Amino acid sequence: MNTRNRPGRHVSPQPGATRPPYGLGTPASALQARSPSRAFASREHPQSPMPAPNPACATDQGRPCRHPLSNESENRRLLAHEQAIRGHFAAIIPALKQLAALQHEADFPERAQRLADADLGFTLPVGILEDAWIAKLDMRALYGACVMHTIRLMAEQTQVALPPQNSDEMSAFLLDCGYHAVDITPCSDGRLKGLVRYILRLPDDAIRSRKAYAGAMFDVEANVQRWIETELMRYREGRPVTADAGTRYLKIVVYHWSSSDPAHEGCAAHHSNERDAAEAGLERLREFRQAIENSFCCGASVDTLLIGVDTDTDSIKIHVPDADGEMSLYRWVGNLTLYQETVNDDANSARLKVYQAIQAASATDGWGKGNGEPHEGMRRLIATLLINNLSQVEYVCGNWGGRYPDIGHNERFISVGDGFEAFQVRNLAYFVYLHTVEEGVPDLDVGLHIFNKLNVQHGLPVPVAIHFRYDQRVPGSRERTVERCQRVKAAIEARYAELHRQGLLVCGMTVQDKPSGSPIETVEANSASALRSAR
Repeated sequence: MNTRNRPGRHVSPQPGATRPPYGLGTPASALQARSPSRAFASREHPQSPMPAPNPACATDQGRPCRHPLSNESENRRLLAHEQAIRGHFAAIIPALKQLAALQHEADFPERAQRLADADLGFTLPVGILEDAWIAKLDMRALYGACVMHTIRLMAEQTQVALPPQNSDEMSAFLLDCGYHAVDITPCSDGRLKGLVRYILRLPDDAIRSRKAYAGAMFDVEANVQRWIETELMRYREGRPVTADAGTRYLKIVVYHWSSSDPAHEGCAAHHSNERDAAEAGLERLREFRQAIENSFCCGASVDTLLIGVDTDTDSIKIHVPDADGEMSLYRWVGNLTLYQETVNDDANSARLKVYQAIQAASATDGWGKGNGEPHEGMRRLIATLLINNLSQVEYVCGNWGGRYPDIGHNERFISVGDGFEAFQVRNLAYFVYLHTVEEGVPDLDVGLHIFNKLNVQHGLPVPVAIHFRYDQRVPGSRERTVERCQRVKAAIEARYAELHRQGLLVCGMTVQDKPSGSPIETVEANSASALRSAR
């Protein structure tokens, strides 16, 4: 492994106004132990064997975990949100089973619509219901339509149900740490779908970009272009700070593994090999930083950070950079161990141990030895992410005994394009970020491979939700975005032609204006001009 050091090149951030660190954990009473959510058991497919409980989730006396830095109220709010989302998707198959039993009744269309409205919250396509008497009810088309309706319904309800997050406070904290922009690339795996809102507990708007790629293998050139756009905004508009503020652009890559079944339930793009996933992510970060330095000289300050996630427990592993910004696969802080070491402490002692763990990692000898400690802003950010994640470890501990019952894939649909910002729930969607099918073929193939086991082998179609965002300020942007939706849909159906012919591939199309909270608009399959607001 390449462990070369670069000469020091960072510009020290200007001191910011004194304010309490964001996200350092709110001392709270213990999160009450709850029974596992029924939503996990509702899938009509065989599940992975229930993993053994996590020993980190009990004290020596066998009591439920009670961490002094966990945010109990936030855990309750996120649990309610997750259960609501999962519950709506879980209701689809039971409702369709009832419809299948009623399809030969004389008043079937009317009864079907009443049942759908009561159980699913929307009405069904009239044509599918009225044609049922001719042969039989097209359950595959109906299933796909229900998934697409549920996606739009849940996106709308999420915007209303979840209160606004304090992104201004987090942005101010990031600036104090020396970062004017944070760009996160996770793996496309659906088990990382809750990365920002759940695992890292960060406000959505504080993160400039969170595009997912299979294996977290982001496009270096596209990311350099995104960096250029960010820096141009600083020069032209002084947002979020002026170009002479001494701040940096932070690029984060998130890989993952499974502690319960590391040989089979890790990252599919890296053949479930944790080391390969981490090493590939680290190398891609080095390529990104080197590309910017080669093109814009070493004064173009970019920091990088590598984070691993155990998708069975949602605990994170942060690879601590040294003074030169270099990382090593052998220099890291594991948050599950940190949770165990601090669960019985008071809040102040627990916070102190977090910082001590970062210092201990920086002092790693041998293969993990680096050139000193990271700068103060990076240390503060790492500490914040670790402490935020302690609430998520407790969330999994209090609700599922420390390990999720669905340690493998259990996604409901494939999200293609820009993705739905409202959906940040674990294992809900496999995400493929792309603008053309050609560039996203590797990620799409991984997704179809996953859904072949989840859906196709059981006779259910693969739901593909194609979603792109447009900029209303740009003339013709919406029309071009609609055309892109239709091109991508046609290309997906052509690439997986046999699945499409058998009705085992169902694509839905939507567009949305860029501002957060904009309504989602349905794109009709046969008309580029037929847009209507989803209901």
